Amino acid sequence: MPFDPKKLEAYPIQPGVYMMKGANGHILYVGKANNLRQRLRQYFLPGGDGRFMVPFLIQIVEQIDLIVVGSEKEALLLENTLIKKHKPKFNALLKDDKSYIALRITHKHRWPVLQLWRYKGKPEASALYFGPYTSALAARATFDLLNRLFPLRQCSDQEFARRIRPCILYDMKRCLAPCVEKCTPEEYNDNVQRNIRFLRGQDKEIREELYKEMHKEADLLHFEKAAEILTVIRQIEQTIETQKVSKPLGIDCDAIAIFRHSDDAVIFQLNFRGGSLTGSRHFNFSNIAENDVELLESFLLQHYESMQELPHEILLPIEFENGPIISEILSKDKPRKALIYAPKKGEKKALVEMALNNAEVTYKKEKDQKYLQEKTLGEMQEKLHLKNFPRRIECFDNSHLSGDEPVSSLVAFTDGKKDTSRYRKYKIKEATPGDDYGAMREVLSRRCLKGLVENDLPDLIIIDGGKGHLNAVLAILSSLNIVTVDVIGVAKEEGRHDKGSTAEQIFIPNIKDPIHFRSGSPVLLLFQKIRDEAHRSAITFHRNRRSKKIIRSALDDIAGIGPKKRKLLLTHFGSIKRIKEATEEDLKALKGLSGSNIKALFDHFKD
Repeated sequence: MPFDPKKLEAYPIQPGVYMMKGANGHILYVGKANNLRQRLRQYFLPGGDGRFMVPFLIQIVEQIDLIVVGSEKEALLLENTLIKKHKPKFNALLKDDKSYIALRITHKHRWPVLQLWRYKGKPEASALYFGPYTSALAARATFDLLNRLFPLRQCSDQEFARRIRPCILYDMKRCLAPCVEKCTPEEYNDNVQRNIRFLRGQDKEIREELYKEMHKEADLLHFEKAAEILTVIRQIEQTIETQKVSKPLGIDCDAIAIFRHSDDAVIFQLNFRGGSLTGSRHFNFSNIAENDVELLESFLLQHYESMQELPHEILLPIEFENGPIISEILSKDKPRKALIYAPKKGEKKALVEMALNNAEVTYKKEKDQKYLQEKTLGEMQEKLHLKNFPRRIECFDNSHLSGDEPVSSLVAFTDGKKDTSRYRKYKIKEATPGDDYGAMREVLSRRCLKGLVENDLPDLIIIDGGKGHLNAVLAILSSLNIVTVDVIGVAKEEGRHDKGSTAEQIFIPNIKDPIHFRSGSPVLLLFQKIRDEAHRSAITFHRNRRSKKIIRSALDDIAGIGPKKRKLLLTHFGSIKRIKEATEEDLKALKGLSGSNIKALFDHFKD
């Protein structure tokens, strides 16, 4: 039953957070207000409050719960927590950053390491983070450049402790070899600091420092060393010239803008570090009820909360009262406080306008891509006579080696794009080894039974196989009384998997002969992309399973070596080969192994 606005008369005028709930108490929207009663009344005024999605929202709201707090700062914090916890449909929620990559330096280590790092939870306090990079290619290019300019060790702590002579990276001038004392701690720390300063955009200071060092070496007649330094300077200058756009700010700042159209919104962010444009990101939102101020507040709290180091300034397109409060929240326990404001004129205003232009361009570009994807999926539905528009597609593939370690993989595509959150991997438990049809029946049964319970079935299932595989799947769906899901089989002619050299055969129910699409057809390319992704996922899972089995079997048969000692040996030595090559002294130095364990290891590998 829809919410009755008359109930608002009993609501307080204090600050707090409100939760709009639909059927079954499901939270649809979370908001905050200085005056809860006044704010909620605005939703039920004739014509709403002007926001596109508000009329749709209030039609399905059945209950509004409140949490009264003492201040607007507390309301901001609570709102952010509730949005991340409940993920309401009409709120803007940033996706997990695990798809983004960053660079980090373990600066509190005695011999720090520069690493590529993917976002997995909260960053560690013992490392410095730079990024994130929207492109893994760009991150790796920067990583490779720094390994040439100011090389640091690339080995793990275990390898570092075991090494008795330099590795090949030392000969390639990609490492200073601190493991065998080919450099002093001071020389190594110089490279660490230069890596940090370069990533912070302080390339001008580094170049000036290197020029002085080069002239000093030349004066001492160390011409080879001076030439090496000059090479580094030239590489830096070339990189800066080709990769950065200079802006005369001289500080770290982010310029943010919003472009809205109907119920869609794009936030575009430009990142300036040390006065140069070093990167950009954009975030897409649909069907959100927040206005621009609320959207910006939510974005700032979610996006900057986990950042270890904030920019000096965050430039926004509109002014809002909570800027100082949000700055205080974000800056807690961080070395730098960010100033959040909307510039009115000058260079900084131009940066926000640049971000707005990019937001609009991004929206239009992605709308064009979305149109092409919708057209491709529509053509797929028409040509294959599908009951459903194939918005959600799932593809299955099996993998094994002569029946050993059989597995299956499910990959999912939503609106023509990979949806990795729906990927699944299956161990084949019941089917006879080598029985491909049996494995497919087992996996499809498990997937569809769960889908029926959770009311979560795809529009289209693709099987990597021909008519036999298709019929096996149709039999499973029929036994479960599932009639709403389309099924097709995709196979290479002559069973070949050399991508692109032969035509794909598309098998559909109740049609004897396969359907062929013209070469280069968008539908065919999408099928190939989905099938190849399923094949890659299944093979990768199978290889991982076999590798673990090989490692287990190599140590399982040794008397006295249980799971804990197996883990101890593999963690310390890194591989079965190194365990085999270990001397008695090496094994005795490892705490946790008894004399009988060491003898058992030698006897086992000797046999």
